[in-house]
Amino acid sequence: MRTVLLLVLSNIFMTFAWYGHLKQHRDSPLWVAILVSWGIAFFEYCLMVPANRAGYGRFSLPQLKVIQEVVTLLVFAVFAVAWMRERLHLNHLWAGLCLVGAVFFTFRK
Repeated sequence: MRTVLLLVLSNIFMTFAWYGHLKQHRDSPLWVAILVSWGIAFFEYCLMVPANRAGYGRFSLPQLKVIQEVVTLLVFAVFAVAWMRERLHLNHLWAGLCLVGAVFFTFRK
């Protein structure tokens, strides 16, 4: 559970680093957006590296990657709706179900 919690927190930082500037500060110079995003991403790495170290061994490397990808997309979906005020559509649900399939096959013995 520690691994997943750290992955969620790290992905929150990374999502804001990559996409947070698209809603506000669009008139700022690109170099400012890059530096601010880089600063935010530093905290993502401070959480992602321990998450991977804690999870590796308990999970295989492919399992760890699939967990990270699912967490990334879940965090992004919440971000898109709550922060960016985007709408999710039925196609997004189908894509999510494909990810559930990826998790199933990755963890299947």
